[in-house]
Amino acid sequence: MLRRSQLFVPGNNERMIRKAALELRPDSVIIDLEDAVPVDEKETARKLIRELLPQLDWDGKELCVRVNDPRTPFFYADIDTVYRIDPVKCIVIPKAEFDLGFVYKATGREIEPLIETAKGLLRIEDVVRSEGVTAVSYGIADFALSVGGSLKAYEPNQVIKTFVVSAARAYGIDPIDRVYFDIKNLEGFRMDCMEAKSLGFVGKQVIHPSQVLVANDVFSPSEEEVNWARRIVEAYEKAVRDGRGAINLDGQLVDYVHYKLAKRVLEFVRQSG
Repeated sequence: MLRRSQLFVPGNNERMIRKAALELRPDSVIIDLEDAVPVDEKETARKLIRELLPQLDWDGKELCVRVNDPRTPFFYADIDTVYRIDPVKCIVIPKAEFDLGFVYKATGREIEPLIETAKGLLRIEDVVRSEGVTAVSYGIADFALSVGGSLKAYEPNQVIKTFVVSAARAYGIDPIDRVYFDIKNLEGFRMDCMEAKSLGFVGKQVIHPSQVLVANDVFSPSEEEVNWARRIVEAYEKAVRDGRGAINLDGQLVDYVHYKLAKRVLEFVRQSG
C-alpha cells in the first residue's frame, strides 16, 4: 500500500468527498469527522458518509475516516458508523496516547494513530505496537498546544519527526509526515516533503488538492534514483557471486546497506506498478 499522499476531506461536504473519489489522485483519502466538522453537524456528517461512501468508486485509493478524540462523547458513535461502511479500510485516531488494539478488535479495520500530545509522544511505542496499527502520523498544531509552545517553533522540529520515524520503523509500519498549513506556498510544501523523505517518511498528510501531485512526485523515486538503484543491485549481486562484500561503483563505496536501500527503491517501483 502506497501512502505518498493522504488527503483530508471534511466529512460534512458531499461535493468535496465526491471530488476526492472521482477526480483527485491521492493514495489515501481521510474523511474527517473531527476538526473539519462542527459539533452540531457531527451526526449529519455520520449519516452522510454512511450513505455516500459505499456508492462511490474509490479506484484503488485507501479510504480512511478520522474519528473524534477517544475521550470525547463522539468517539463511539463514530466507531459504530465506520464499522458499518464496508469501503473504509483504516481508522485514523487523533490524540493517541494508549494501546488502540481494542478498536481493531471491534472493527477489523487498520489503525493509523496521530501523535498530538506530550503524553502521546512519550508513549508512542505503546501506541504504534497496538494490534492493527499500520501507519502513524502526528499533528503539530495540537502538539504545540499540548506543551504550551508555539506552532512556529514546533513546525520545523526534527526531534518529533525523528521520534515518529524511529517508532514506525522499529515496528514495521508507515511513518507519514504532518500537514503543511500554507496551502498557497507549493514550493515551500515541496521542500517540506523533500526534508520528510530524507528523514525516512514515506508520505505526507495533505489538506488541499494542489498538494497531492507534489507529494506523490516527491515520495516517488526519480528516474535517476531508479536507474542508480538498478546499477547498485546488479553490481553488488555480481560482487557477492565473486566473493566480495563491498565494491567501488563510479568512485562510491557500495556495501550491503547501500544494496538494501537500492532494493527498497526497486520494491517501491514494483508495488506502484
